[in-house]
Amino acid sequence: MYKQRYDNTKMNNSIIKIENLYAGYENKNVLHNINLDITEKDFLGIIGPNGGGKTTLVKVILGLIKPTEGKISFFDNGTPVNGINMGYLPQYNSIDKKFPISVYEVILSGLNKQKSLFSKFTKEHHDKVKDTISMMGLEELAGKAIGQLSGGQLQRALLGRAIVSDPKVIILDEPNTYIDKRFEGQLYSLLEEINKRRTIILVSHDIGSVLQNVKNIACVNGTLDYHPQNEVSAEWIEEKLKCPIELLGHGELPHRVLKKHNHDTI
Repeated sequence: MYKQRYDNTKMNNSIIKIENLYAGYENKNVLHNINLDITEKDFLGIIGPNGGGKTTLVKVILGLIKPTEGKISFFDNGTPVNGINMGYLPQYNSIDKKFPISVYEVILSGLNKQKSLFSKFTKEHHDKVKDTISMMGLEELAGKAIGQLSGGQLQRALLGRAIVSDPKVIILDEPNTYIDKRFEGQLYSLLEEINKRRTIILVSHDIGSVLQNVKNIACVNGTLDYHPQNEVSAEWIEEKLKCPIELLGHGELPHRVLKKHNHDTI
């Protein structure tokens, strides 16, 4: 059986732990023998080719599909729990921009699970929304309909919806797919601030942005190979993984890009 390289040296408390996991669709596994330890305040970048299993892994973490083998465990301050509060920013937003809903209402909808179906939102709920709007820099847009927003503004509103419930983990699937480069820097600045209090899992095909901003990397292509922060370097990749890299300009800073990543044959 293929055994993956798996790092057990993290000092922070685990918040999600995946062990020997297989998952897929219609009796065909997409993920094979996945092992991953995600810790509190981690900023994990998940990269890999289309069809490699990145979205499947996210769905397993969110509980949208069940693994065919192995297990996923959740922890709260080191104590095993049945589940944790997670915020999710999907790759393709499901909001109809023609629907007459304001930025404020979009973010408020992120608190729907914190109240019963027929009860009203409390003052505390509205205060959370106001604080989130301020954090997202959307004060002047709070009353605007979402159809009037730019891609970057809508992204901030949807990110606000994902974090307003104070989740322990935020999962973002290709968050910069519908924003331009002007807003990309703002997005990662926001994520850096959010990461001071929460774990972030970022799925992206933009390897340059991932390498420049995250703390640790999981490369998913059927299997998973984990790259701790202090090992994401040209020397480590070329020596350990035989994956040559190149430097490319990205904004004001260069970043490293993986040229090729060979996963072992299953």
